[in-house]
Amino acid sequence: MIYETIRPDIEIRQGDIFVGLPRIDISLNEILVTDEQGERVADWKDLVQTITSTRVILPIRSVTAIVATQDCDATHGRDITLCEIQKFPIVYPVCKETNSPKSWEKIITQHSRSNLKWFYLPPDPTIGFTEKMAVDFALTLRIARIDLENLRLLRVGRLNSTADEHFRERIGEFFRRYPYDEWYPLNKEELAEYIKDYPETKPFPWQTTNAP
Repeated sequence: MIYETIRPDIEIRQGDIFVGLPRIDISLNEILVTDEQGERVADWKDLVQTITSTRVILPIRSVTAIVATQDCDATHGRDITLCEIQKFPIVYPVCKETNSPKSWEKIITQHSRSNLKWFYLPPDPTIGFTEKMAVDFALTLRIARIDLENLRLLRVGRLNSTADEHFRERIGEFFRRYPYDEWYPLNKEELAEYIKDYPETKPFPWQTTNAP
């Protein structure tokens, strides 16, 4: 499909896909601390007032991720940023009930143009993707470049040139996108129709008056 397999000695670059990377999940309200008092649960806002460093126990899960850092920084920078890869229905729940090729075609082409938070990755058993996957740009992790270079055996492949160019643009679109409430220019009638699909919508002041 859209992937290339590469030798472990090749330098890391944007679009490289790694498996088995550690992701730390932490609750700042319940941190398991190990100190002279033994193990105890603490709140970070209390800890930060009294310590500069401490030992804690953190839950770690193994994830698949793709390098988001640009090539030059991936080669010379101190750290490398990656975005987590998950099953497509997890990243984009709208597709959970999708079955027909026609419906998938619309999601993969049309929906991807308007949904900037993810990047579609098709199945390919050669890199371990047995089902449709997606990059979630909102889920990032940072790993020291030297550490990731020592883990290049966990790199299962990289995007080919066509997919990599698209991926690069999508990252840029996601991080430079302008967040706004898309319903702000609707009149009262149009807003009423919009609220039927998005009931959590809060009207702007000018949408609650009788002014045209």
